[in-house]
Amino acid sequence: MAAKNTMRLDKLLTMLGEGTRAQAKDYVRAGRVTVNGVPARDSGMQVDAENARVCLNGRALEYKAVRHVMMNKPQGTLTTARDKRQKTVMDLLPPLYAAMDCMPAGRLDKDTEGLLIITSDGQLAHRIISPKKDVTKVYFARVDGVLDESDIAAFAAGLHIKDSDGEFDARPAGLEIVSTDGQTSEVRVRVSEGKYHQVKRMLASRGAPVVYLKRLQIGALKLDPALEPGQWREMTDEEAELLEQEANDA
Repeated sequence: MAAKNTMRLDKLLTMLGEGTRAQAKDYVRAGRVTVNGVPARDSGMQVDAENARVCLNGRALEYKAVRHVMMNKPQGTLTTARDKRQKTVMDLLPPLYAAMDCMPAGRLDKDTEGLLIITSDGQLAHRIISPKKDVTKVYFARVDGVLDESDIAAFAAGLHIKDSDGEFDARPAGLEIVSTDGQTSEVRVRVSEGKYHQVKRMLASRGAPVVYLKRLQIGALKLDPALEPGQWREMTDEEAELLEQEANDA
């Protein structure tokens, strides 16, 4: 009986980000690929992707059926898979992730930093951003203005937003004032929906336009504080479980 994740060797090499299918064939012809310690002679040979030990130039290649990435998205990058003119978050990752059809789960504005999930599990990504899931997001913001208890109460009651981007009723949200110097304030905002520019519009409606915004948390998943803007890492098994739990909760 064939293994569940059996596939052609050249396809596996491509999925692992090791070049195009044609390049993979060249690697095999040149004797640069081994499977379970034996030089591969046929790029079309069937390989058990999960269990076979595949090496390129003596370097072991790690196969994962699904990959989840945590990124601290930097300012100035688009949250999209590709763009002909501007740099995207996928440009910050090795080719392996594009080869596995990884995609951002949700969006952050171009000028917003912080936690971004990139995953090869498209269904999981859609469940995470589904309005039906009410997944909570936590943001840190620096604003031009002074906020007080009346603003906290207004957020808790739910805001009616009407501006140049349109009109909507924001659900009750959390607002925590971290600090203020009499001219600017630093706050944390907790929301359970994702309207267009929502956090910026909510704060602007209280006379406090955002000058800096960073997402800190999605559900129970927190941004690794060791990640500088533009840095990323694959999620741990525990973090992946948190992600699955958030996606599956009603």
